[in-house]
Amino acid sequence: MLAALFLFTVLDATGKHLSQTFSIPLLVWARYTLHFVLMLVFLGPIMGRRLIATRRPVAQVTRALLLVGVTGFVMAAFRIMPMAETTTLMFITPLAVALLAGPLLGERVGRIRWLAVLTGFVGMLLIARPGGELPAEGVILVLAASACYTTYQIQTRQLAATEDTLTMLFHTALVGTLVMSLALPWIWGGPMPTAPEALMIASLGLCGGAGHFLLISAFRHAPASTLSPFLYVQLIWATMLGAWLYGEVPDALSLTGMAIIAAAGLAIAFSERNRPDGTDEAR
Repeated sequence: MLAALFLFTVLDATGKHLSQTFSIPLLVWARYTLHFVLMLVFLGPIMGRRLIATRRPVAQVTRALLLVGVTGFVMAAFRIMPMAETTTLMFITPLAVALLAGPLLGERVGRIRWLAVLTGFVGMLLIARPGGELPAEGVILVLAASACYTTYQIQTRQLAATEDTLTMLFHTALVGTLVMSLALPWIWGGPMPTAPEALMIASLGLCGGAGHFLLISAFRHAPASTLSPFLYVQLIWATMLGAWLYGEVPDALSLTGMAIIAAAGLAIAFSERNRPDGTDEAR
C-alpha cells in the first residue's frame, strides 16, 4: 500500500512537471495507453478472455470514463496548484463517499460519518479559503476531479459484488486508451519530447499501472478496513515531494486544513473497522 501511494505521488509530481510543456490530454493518453499495454503483456497471457469478460459493460465504460475525467482534471489542477493542497482537496472524496453510501448503497450513515464529513468540509474551507493564495480555477478543477472520483468510487462498490477486480482495472485502461486515442489527432502537437522527457512521459503509465497492481495486491493480503488509514500517508509524500521539487511549502492555515481533513478521513476509516461488513467494503 505504501509503495503504491508513493508511485501515485511520483506520477502526480511528474505530471505536474510535464504539464508545463505538454498538453494535458496528450499526457492522459500516454498514461492510459502505457498502462493498457502493461496489462496486456503481463496479464493477457494468464487471464485470456477473463481479463475483458464482464456482466455489466455499460457500467464498466461509465466507470472508466469517470476515471479519465479524474486524471484530466487533477493533472490540469497540478499544473497551477501546489501538490500538497491539491492532494489534500482530493481527499474530500472518501468523505463524500461515506456520506453518499447511505442513499446510494443502502449503508447506515451514523453520527461519526456526519461529524467527520462536516469537519472535513471545514478543513477544505481553510485550504481553499476566499482570498487565499490558491487560484480559484485550480480549486474548481480539483473539486471537479473529486466529484468524478466520488462517483467512480460509488460505482466501484456497486460493481465489486459481481465483477473481478483485475477486469475492472483492465476496462479503465482499455476505455481510457480508446477514448484518448480517438482524440489523438486533435490533441497531438506542441514540442517533440527530448529523450529524458519521453522517459518521463512513459513513466506516467508505468507508475499508474504498477501502483494499481500494488494496490490490488495490498487488498488481497489485508482487509480494506485495515489498509484505508494508510491512504493518508500520500499527503506526507505529496508535501515532501512538493517542497523538494517545487519549493511548495503550505502555510499555517493550509496545514491546519490538511490535518483536519486527514483526521476526518481517519475517523471514518477507524469507525468502519468496527463494522461487521467493513472488511470487503472497499474492494
